[in-house]
Amino acid sequence: MAVRAMNGSAILRCCTASPPIAAIRCCVHQYKAVHFHRGGQSTKLGFPLSILQRRYNKVSNVGDRIVAIRKYSVQSLVDMVVEELESLRKRGRVRASNKLELKSNEEILENKLGKQVLQKGFLLEFKKDPERVLLAVAQKPDGKKNWMVSDQNGAMTSIKPQQITFIVPGVENFDHTEISDFVQRAQSNLDATLLEFAWIELLEKNKSVTVEELAEMIFGSAEPLESYCAHLLLSKDDIYFTVLESKGSFSVYGPRPVVQVEELLRRKQAKEAAEKELQEFVKLLKYAREMPPHSKPKNSSWRTDEKIWNRIESLEAYAIDDCRTDNQKKTAAMILKAMGLAKTASAAVDLLIDIGYFPVHVNLDLLKLNIRTDYPEEILAAAESVLLECPDLDKVDRIDLTHLKVYAIDVDEADELDDALSATRLQDGRIKVWIHVADPTSLIQPGSMIDKEAMKRATSVFLPTATHPMFPEKLAMEGMSLKQGKPCNAVTVSVVLHSDGSIAEYLVENSIIKPTYMLTYESASELLHLNLEEEVELRLLSEAAMLRLQWRRGQGAIDTSTIETRIKVTNPDDPVPLIKLYVENQADPAMRLVTEMMILCGEVIATLGSCNNIHLPYRGQPQSNIDISAFSHLPEGPVRSSAIVKTMRAAEMDFRKPIRHGVLGLPGYVQFTSPIRRYMDLLAHYQVKAFLRGDSPPFSAGQLEGMASMINMNTRVVRKLCNSSLRYWIIEYLRRQPKERSFSALVLRFIKDRVVAILLMEVGLQASVWVSVGVQVGDEVKVRVEEALPRDDVLTLKEVQGI
Repeated sequence: MAVRAMNGSAILRCCTASPPIAAIRCCVHQYKAVHFHRGGQSTKLGFPLSILQRRYNKVSNVGDRIVAIRKYSVQSLVDMVVEELESLRKRGRVRASNKLELKSNEEILENKLGKQVLQKGFLLEFKKDPERVLLAVAQKPDGKKNWMVSDQNGAMTSIKPQQITFIVPGVENFDHTEISDFVQRAQSNLDATLLEFAWIELLEKNKSVTVEELAEMIFGSAEPLESYCAHLLLSKDDIYFTVLESKGSFSVYGPRPVVQVEELLRRKQAKEAAEKELQEFVKLLKYAREMPPHSKPKNSSWRTDEKIWNRIESLEAYAIDDCRTDNQKKTAAMILKAMGLAKTASAAVDLLIDIGYFPVHVNLDLLKLNIRTDYPEEILAAAESVLLECPDLDKVDRIDLTHLKVYAIDVDEADELDDALSATRLQDGRIKVWIHVADPTSLIQPGSMIDKEAMKRATSVFLPTATHPMFPEKLAMEGMSLKQGKPCNAVTVSVVLHSDGSIAEYLVENSIIKPTYMLTYESASELLHLNLEEEVELRLLSEAAMLRLQWRRGQGAIDTSTIETRIKVTNPDDPVPLIKLYVENQADPAMRLVTEMMILCGEVIATLGSCNNIHLPYRGQPQSNIDISAFSHLPEGPVRSSAIVKTMRAAEMDFRKPIRHGVLGLPGYVQFTSPIRRYMDLLAHYQVKAFLRGDSPPFSAGQLEGMASMINMNTRVVRKLCNSSLRYWIIEYLRRQPKERSFSALVLRFIKDRVVAILLMEVGLQASVWVSVGVQVGDEVKVRVEEALPRDDVLTLKEVQGI
């Protein structure tokens, strides 16, 4: 409770919380000036007279004054008034209607509004911008309609009439240097609870009110300061009063109906509660942000409280531009604003990293593209069941090839091994090769729960930070993959080659193999280089690969081999994880060997399908109209390959018959060698395995086409993710290198003027850089990293001369 003096009058300020509107049923009569004696002095209060009259009957009127026979202290009088107000509310004596019907007609409103003409020295309020309202003194006209004013900050400004929000009544020749004091006095005397009392009386009498009338009503005076205070209360009020009519800066207000006020108060209370919760959440975020990196809350801890989790979820959706509702976007924006951050996705990402919810190197594309990484419990349970039962419909038809020496060659971190190779030289000198492909169809069938889940995923996802297999990990790694020294189910394609590398004979059959060696490309290349007698089979595979390459080139095949980058990131959730970078040349003997055998297998399956009318996902690529010899002047390798790739036409598919694959130089081709990693290969297995059993293929050409559409779409999404992830970690790798380190780069082509596309040989990344005069395509230049920002996909290089 407080009594504040204002221009000789006093304002009663009630500090108690207002009761619910439904509880207010009291009639507060007209306020009159009430004088009481204290220590021989007389004080004037803007109190409702009727309250005092009802509370104490020993009161008599003497002229215009009311003399209290009994003398009371200020505090006891204030308590008395508030107690009486509360009593009136409890007795339910407000008879205000829920439907407001103001008695003021248009003529009365017109009289109230009147017409104010702005003059020099008037004190006015104007809107500086959408966020700021200032007081100013009118100085002089500026043109026909505008005015020059001196605002409360001492600045001279030209304002338009529509910017004026209020003209303080009763002021002439106001000194602009006194504005700040005027504003301060007004702000110190604002009390929104006074509006409630005024609202009760005006609602009872169905009356409208102007600013000056309200000032007289609640302050006992309509002097400039009181009027401005009343204006501020009304302009900031969104509960009790509404504007009935306005002319320029002058308005008439009316009390809102009870039902509407109750609803507005309910909303206000809900908003205040939400703001309080938001502030508590912001405190939590700030606390987590200040914690050391290894002490921050775990990601899962943010999910324990539903309200906290909803806000974190909104921030995450905002960070990856995936807000599903306007409420999510609004919530995230409020959090960022409360944290003093910009309302941007990058700010949300940084905040989630700072609190430990996101790791420093969070893969945003993985979240944005909604790639499946985990498996539902029912799929995992089904996989366990398959591993226990180990069904094999082709068990009786499998030939035993465990006597062959079998080489499985792949990258060193490969978990899904789905192909292996064998070779021998026949008595007539020809080479026979076997391409053994893992047989996942021995465990799963088309249309099964696991099969449907694999089709949704379309492909395994190979990222620098993790591998997300197309099948549940245990099933893919243990049940389906080829394992060294253990009998494994396979589909084996055996081929006898003519001396020119063309196919002389082929056979496709179910088999059992026992892989002899699990080799990396590096170790296989080393064995080939050593030319060991005991590894004659590996040398035969290499010889067969060279025959095949020469034959395909004779058929118009185009060599597009280049260098390829792989990255393995250890402990990716650490702020500074370990990065291992590998750059592989596709023309390397071991990589060339494997590539040629996989292409050979694809040609055989296409031939098998063509000869037996099997519907398969046949792949083709039209021959480019550009003569490849036009690129013969370019250095062989990445430079020539880069130029040729840009002329290639898009790949095509047919599901009824083979189509020519001009780039590979083949009459037909089917991807068949990665059924654990690619669902399209698995479809080919389903069709071929049914043929080998003598059954009708499970899918028609139309069904294959329909499934391929969805599979290819998902595969493109995964490819985009893999490319962006690889690029992110290459740039992060470059960011960590010493500033003075230079890198060798091969000039691939000119982009514009002296800006060229280059291939960084040590990291296998294409980029652009400005080069000096005299540099040509195919030249090697040295560059340094000027700026590397992996999160923003920014890499700036500069040519280094004289090294």
